[in-house]
Amino acid sequence: MPVTSREVRLVARPQGVPDESLFELAEVVLPDPSEGEVLIRNAFLSVDPYMRGRMNDSRSYVAPFALGEALTGGAVGRVEASRNPQWPEGSWVLHQLGWREWALSDGRGLLPVDPALAPVSTALGVLGMPGFTAWYGLTQLGAPSEGETVFVSGAAGAVGSAAGQVARLLGCRVIGSAGAPEKLEWLRELGFDEAFSYRDRPVRGSLRELAPDGIDVYFDNVGGDHLEAAIGAMRLHGRIVACGAISRYNDTEARPGPGNMFMVVTKRLAIRGFIISDHYDRIGDFLAVMGPWVRDGAVRYRETVVDGIEHAPRAFIGLLAGENTGKMLVRVGPDA
Repeated sequence: MPVTSREVRLVARPQGVPDESLFELAEVVLPDPSEGEVLIRNAFLSVDPYMRGRMNDSRSYVAPFALGEALTGGAVGRVEASRNPQWPEGSWVLHQLGWREWALSDGRGLLPVDPALAPVSTALGVLGMPGFTAWYGLTQLGAPSEGETVFVSGAAGAVGSAAGQVARLLGCRVIGSAGAPEKLEWLRELGFDEAFSYRDRPVRGSLRELAPDGIDVYFDNVGGDHLEAAIGAMRLHGRIVACGAISRYNDTEARPGPGNMFMVVTKRLAIRGFIISDHYDRIGDFLAVMGPWVRDGAVRYRETVVDGIEHAPRAFIGLLAGENTGKMLVRVGPDA
């Protein structure tokens, strides 16, 4: 039988910090699947920092969201009706059809999710895109050696917390920044050697105190003052993994970059930006390593869960404001 599904649509472009007026909640009726299609009842959908850039009317590495249409992005759900033998009813799948309670798919782009390995929500977090981003960026681009010092900004988020734990498992000394006392406490529970609040004092002063001999690898999720401070603290031949710059995502005007870029030359630094979707040929390698780590408790994770599709905009806005610890998720299905 056809089902009624609610979805969240973008109806206006943000100027600066987004608010809930940019979104609308709409109802649609989805038909029974046609030949080759599956009907998915979503359990969780993901809100991620990169989505802020897609709300602008400008292209970067991916096309902007279309106004008046449901936002796309990661979601995990269960196949409720299928006319595709590859995806039988009852199977769990990861897809990119985003902010909706139900999704009708032609089967392309679906990935299997094994609920016996870990809770299905982890397919959007530590065993999904954020965890993969952390593992690939750190191990393949930062490539720290045992005994080196790694600094991770935004360390209590989904990517940062995974990156810091991977660095620790590689035998590194790990420093993380976050914005709230409870987040710093969690980083210490995860095994970070040092954790500091960027709200209490300038990042440069904290790094000078906690890493007096300098840092070897900087995993950058924040940009801005964190990047400038990290460049100043880098040792010779240090590596900077440029993953994100959440401190700048809501800017309405361009701001000057780090004032110490000359140190990139004098210190012979390497700065490497990356987009994880370019590297999905390595997803199997990632899962082979991270799956056992998560199963055995060597890598831990947290999730901040907001209930109800109608609250997805609030969850996204809260993510940009740093209200999450670990992965921010929206629970939309009764079977989640």
